[in-house]
Amino acid sequence: MPDPIIVGTDGSAAALAAVEWAADDAVRQGRPLRLVYVVDRWAYGIVKFPTTAGDPLTLHAERALAEAEAAANKRQPDVTVSIEIIEGLPAKILRDKAKEAAEIVLGTRGLGGFAGILIGSVSTHVAGQTHGPVVVVRPGWRDTHGEVVVGIDDSAECEAAIEYAVAQARFRGSVLRAVYAWQLPVHALAPEITYDIDGVREAQHRVAAEKLAPWRRRSEVTMLEDVVCGHPVDALTDASKAADLLVVGSHGRGALGSVMLGSVSRAVLHHAQCPVAVVRP
Repeated sequence: MPDPIIVGTDGSAAALAAVEWAADDAVRQGRPLRLVYVVDRWAYGIVKFPTTAGDPLTLHAERALAEAEAAANKRQPDVTVSIEIIEGLPAKILRDKAKEAAEIVLGTRGLGGFAGILIGSVSTHVAGQTHGPVVVVRPGWRDTHGEVVVGIDDSAECEAAIEYAVAQARFRGSVLRAVYAWQLPVHALAPEITYDIDGVREAQHRVAAEKLAPWRRRSEVTMLEDVVCGHPVDALTDASKAADLLVVGSHGRGALGSVMLGSVSRAVLHHAQCPVAVVRP
């Protein structure tokens, strides 16, 4: 049996949105769907909520999983669904579960007061620490555009993101739009320095074309290139407005999850207007 798509659920509206997205993707890929609820007793105090039959946290997990399973079956009656309750720290458990999953799908849980800053800490940490695709889904998503967007650059780290984006576009029968954002060096703005802007622009177009060339040769997916002079976060966020899925890699190399996610990936995860897949090789 192929590896499952694993969804972390907790009974929230955001988690149910993730379940529906994952059910669709499971059918597209021909994979089973596994719904996972992580009971985090540390967040409430071990003494207050001991592990006993019928304890409040376990009962809530069972109700949340039953609701999630019903939502998945209603969305995709033919999808194969299994459920699992695990005790531990949600971010760590879900990161570890990625080893047996084709992808991890999570909802948003953030409750901050700034518009667009809506991604919870569990989703951020899992995306920052997991090797393989992690998809974060906002409530209200819709597949209406027929386009998958992937952020590319001249690094090797984005190859895994391109591979995942090409596969998603193929499963969906969608167009793949590759966004390559570049910025002028600061010294180019100094009046005393002569700088060939047109030459730089042409060079950036060549870099983007060369990055996609191998994928064009091996795939029948229609691919478009957007080479934009601007900040990558702005370019990718703008592209997300007309996308069903935005795929980014991650260049983070720090010891903490939020650092490992990388500044561009983290910002896009918070501000994109469609589901976002973070793919770390």
